[in-house]
Amino acid sequence: MPLGPLDDYLVHQTTDPVDHVFTSDRNFYDRYYFNLHASSDELFLVTGLGQYPNLGVTDAFVCVSHGDRQYTVRASRELGSDRMDTSVGPFRFEVLEGLRRLRLVCEENEWGVAFDVVFDGVHEALLEPKTVKKSFVRTTYETTRFAQVGGYGGTLTVAGRTYDVQPDRWKGARDRSWGVRPVGEPEAPGIRANEPRAAGFFHNWLPMQFDDYLLKVYIEEGPDGERTLEEAVKVPNFGIDAPHELLGSPTHRMTYHPGTREVAGATIGFAHSPLTVKTTPLRTVNLGMGSGYMPQPDWAHGMYQGPLVVQGFEYDASTPQARARTFGLNETLSRFDASDGDVGYGMHENLIAGIYRPYGFDRPDSVAK
Repeated sequence: MPLGPLDDYLVHQTTDPVDHVFTSDRNFYDRYYFNLHASSDELFLVTGLGQYPNLGVTDAFVCVSHGDRQYTVRASRELGSDRMDTSVGPFRFEVLEGLRRLRLVCEENEWGVAFDVVFDGVHEALLEPKTVKKSFVRTTYETTRFAQVGGYGGTLTVAGRTYDVQPDRWKGARDRSWGVRPVGEPEAPGIRANEPRAAGFFHNWLPMQFDDYLLKVYIEEGPDGERTLEEAVKVPNFGIDAPHELLGSPTHRMTYHPGTREVAGATIGFAHSPLTVKTTPLRTVNLGMGSGYMPQPDWAHGMYQGPLVVQGFEYDASTPQARARTFGLNETLSRFDASDGDVGYGMHENLIAGIYRPYGFDRPDSVAK
């Protein structure tokens, strides 16, 4: 039973060393996620790093939409016994101040994507509703996540151009999640092979960053629009003396690009507020293009690749239809126009998997007309 440097800290939750998490479920994970934009359609970057203690793996990725291309760099290595070592190949994430400031590094590499930036949160981290899902009697999802928006400072290089990143313009969101969700190599389905294949999943996550506050919307629904998870809250920036404002159940009207399942625009409303927000997509990162979020036969979060592997790819992302050639989780950088005149920027994460009848996706392979 190995010890690691973290065992010298007063952080234990069980009687075992930190290497041994509370569950033996192979699907336990611990992950960072960040996105970065220039409050414009210039580019959109998404990066993340995860550890999978029961699989003995850690991996990281970055996807950048720039011009008409998407660039992906990813790395995986054996985790070892030092959970404090949050580096994988060219990637390194460092906590400078818990729940506030983190440094993200991707060293120069042959694929031309590199960055050294510091994220500085502008409001207190927001704990989200817990996610629990079951397949028959087995718990397949049990996750906790918190979210935060902020500004970035540092440098970013992509496609031969280096950007001076300053927090007055360069902003974005992050989340920090842990728990149990499907990761690693595919498992034998067993009795799960008998589950209905006509199920559907509608997912939308919108951390909307305005000058003085975060407007956070989270919606998940089943194939007929039955709501399974929701959140709508306004969180003031540090230094503003105001409480969190719960806006009530969020409503939505969305359109989709023809031939795809990628959102083309949305209007979000709230049960307990007259406020509405119109979203205008600016640029989309498809996380199905090599990040590991949408498992592929050769790569998925937590899949064992060996002692160390670093890879990079370039994709055609010139149109929604080109991006739709790879099924994926769409991270859509958007402008947000609120009905009270406020303007913000951020991401509309959107996914329709399987059937979702309210918007006409009545077959697993349906696309927008």
